[in-house]
Amino acid sequence: MKQRLILISFLILSTWLVKADEPIRFTASAPSTVIMNDPFQLVYSVNATGRDLRTPEINGFDVLAGPFESHSSSMQIINGKSSSSVSVSYTYTLQAEKTGTFTIPSASITISGQKYTSNGVSIKVLPADATVPSKSKGGQSSSGSDAQSISSDNVFIRTTASNSNVYEQEAILVTYKLYTLVDVVQCANKKMPDFNGFMKQDIELAQNKQFSYENSNGKNYGTVVLYQVLLYPQRSGVIEIEKANFEASIRIQNRTAVRSIFDDFFDSYTNVSKNIIAPGVKINVNPLPTNKPASFNGTVGHFTLNSSITTQEVKANDAVTIKVNIAGTGNMKLIKNPEIKFPDGFEVYDPKVSNNFKTTNSGISGTKSIEYLFIPRHSGEFEIPSGEFAYFDIQDKRYKTLKTPSYKIKVLKGEGGENPTVVGNYIDKEDLKQLGKDIRYIQTDNIELSKEEEPLFGTLNFWLLYLIPLLISFILFGFFRKHVKENADLNLVRNKKANKVARKRLKLAQKFLNEGNKDKFYEEVLKAVWAYLSDKLSISVSELTKDKVEWELGSRNVDMAVITEFIKILNTCEFARYAPNSGQQEMGNLYNETIEAISQLEELIRKS
Repeated sequence: MKQRLILISFLILSTWLVKADEPIRFTASAPSTVIMNDPFQLVYSVNATGRDLRTPEINGFDVLAGPFESHSSSMQIINGKSSSSVSVSYTYTLQAEKTGTFTIPSASITISGQKYTSNGVSIKVLPADATVPSKSKGGQSSSGSDAQSISSDNVFIRTTASNSNVYEQEAILVTYKLYTLVDVVQCANKKMPDFNGFMKQDIELAQNKQFSYENSNGKNYGTVVLYQVLLYPQRSGVIEIEKANFEASIRIQNRTAVRSIFDDFFDSYTNVSKNIIAPGVKINVNPLPTNKPASFNGTVGHFTLNSSITTQEVKANDAVTIKVNIAGTGNMKLIKNPEIKFPDGFEVYDPKVSNNFKTTNSGISGTKSIEYLFIPRHSGEFEIPSGEFAYFDIQDKRYKTLKTPSYKIKVLKGEGGENPTVVGNYIDKEDLKQLGKDIRYIQTDNIELSKEEEPLFGTLNFWLLYLIPLLISFILFGFFRKHVKENADLNLVRNKKANKVARKRLKLAQKFLNEGNKDKFYEEVLKAVWAYLSDKLSISVSELTKDKVEWELGSRNVDMAVITEFIKILNTCEFARYAPNSGQQEMGNLYNETIEAISQLEELIRKS
């Protein structure tokens, strides 16, 4: 019992230590859209144990049940450090009394003697629709699971534009939203329009897309946004956004004849695909007014500008920075750096630009920061004129020019004095040094002059460097082309390799000759001669006969003595294996005769 009390005390103390650093969160959640007569849940959640929950008066809704209180907690110890979490929820079941939009005020709860309030909840109530088919049945009963039987009234996609009458470069939000009365498992874009005439910026949607209800034509549709894109028109006139093609996977219940009592308890479903065409929209794009300021670069939206300088009194050779911030909403990617003309004698570096943009439904918003770094090289008083940024204001429908203030700079003499040399602009400079300390004088004595070398361009060697590789390329091309063409002719390849293959087989026959293996020797010689003749005559071995060999060689004008020798060799090989008196001498003579016959035939073919 004592050990249990110690353990419980330890757990309570660990939880208290962790919860002391964790902020209290008390939130309310409910569907943003509900349907008349359909119950829904209002949940209050808090990450601590509290008491005295006080809920507001809920107007427009009936409280069917609640509150139901549920607790959950967890604790873990990692590397000796303990952490715990507590979650308490209070659930009410509500039902709407009438249609409209209602707001449920915040509730309160007391935790450790301190009072916490939740957020309020806004709920839109849609009228009931008795004709809506059950989603669990896919909106229909089907034995064939045919997607064509699902009408366009049950599932469709709407294409909406935030504004159909805009100016050039004004942001338009185009939304593709799914409306369904059936159980859509998935809906993916199959082919989107090219958005010709627009510059586009995709809107990143949440992975878990929020599903809500919307009443259309007296029916309550489940809706979800499939795709959103920001479009910036690049030309004036009427621009048409073409149709989009989506593919939906719809879950449909299969209805079959009832064979037993269990068929009513176990349903089967099928996912079918259906192509859904989202209609196109037309956008009327108005041209921008003609009285454009000189510094206008096509930026449209609503912006503000502020500027600052690090110091207005500086010593020569010390760096100064002017920072310009442009903030607002519009096509911020077209904003160009305001041009600031610095006085002569100032060494100016390339501006450092940092963009902090985010894409929202109203366009691209954020801040563009430009830092101008410069170094005065001479003492005196100078004035830096203001820079301009012009844009077309969507709200006021006119051009506006924002200017940075002009700055007066007082430059004192530096410690290293002044250097009369004026240095021009440089790119990507990292280390700044005083010019008076890093100048090296030009050496003027002990100078040796050398004859200027003749340029290579236009000389004979120049053209040879081009012509010789070109000539070699042509030669190699012809050689490899001939080689490829010959290899493509299988009969020609076999003909060329016939002698090599035959001699390889005859080497094996010579091995059997030395071993005195009569059967293997005659068998290998016979195979070598038949294979050689097959390759030379381009006839398969299975189709070769002695008569055909004699006729084919004769048609190729081969000497009759060579033909007779081949026929003799074939006959000798066929009968010698069964002749009892064939000895080592006869086998050696046959081997030499075979090599001689092949050599004679190769010589005749080479001469012809």
